Amino acid sequence: MRGTHSCPGCGRDDRVQAVPTAYLAGRDRVTARERDADGDPRTVTRTVTTGLSDALAPVPDPPGHGIAGLGVLAALVALGTFVGGVQAGHWFEDDTGDGGVPWPEGGHPVPDAVAPPDFAVLGWTSAVALLAAVLAAAVTLRRRAAHARRLRGRARAEELWSRGWYCHRCGTVHLDGVPGEDRAPLTLQRFREKVWERGGYGGLAAVHRAVDPGRGAG
Repeated sequence: MRGTHSCPGCGRDDRVQAVPTAYLAGRDRVTARERDADGDPRTVTRTVTTGLSDALAPVPDPPGHGIAGLGVLAALVALGTFVGGVQAGHWFEDDTGDGGVPWPEGGHPVPDAVAPPDFAVLGWTSAVALLAAVLAAAVTLRRRAAHARRLRGRARAEELWSRGWYCHRCGTVHLDGVPGEDRAPLTLQRFREKVWERGGYGGLAAVHRAVDPGRGAG
């Protein structure tokens, strides 16, 4: 006998699950012990997501943190080279004699042959790294703002998304009780397109395609 939410493909309901339930069931927070770059132990918590959960996501993933990480690295380089230049080059000390060469305790300028090295390269390196860090931060903020604007219709998308039912046997989704939509089985990609189009960001479905994790046993 068919259940209320039986799959229109196989006609059975024993492996049919609400899309929100299937989505959340595939997202677990895992805590593990590992060592950092210095070899010290630390506890980290990560979210482990299954392929099915990814395919049923109601919204696209936020922008990655790759550029932000490069920005942090550039900022560290800028700080390190600046501090190194200050300490080694004495940039803020007024202790030069003729030709900008430091005077020794005897009061006579040091000959050009033994003049200290030019630390200006550290200053240029610091400036370039700082510029890179600022640009990376600007790009990261712009991408996040654009992502937030795209998801302004998320509530409409999730309203349709929550009416979906996934059949683990067929690997398809059908909508139930949605005006204007029939109960025909949908591939994961087609379901994503419908949901994301309802939210106003359907164009991203062609870029972030839903990957079918494979069908279960019959």
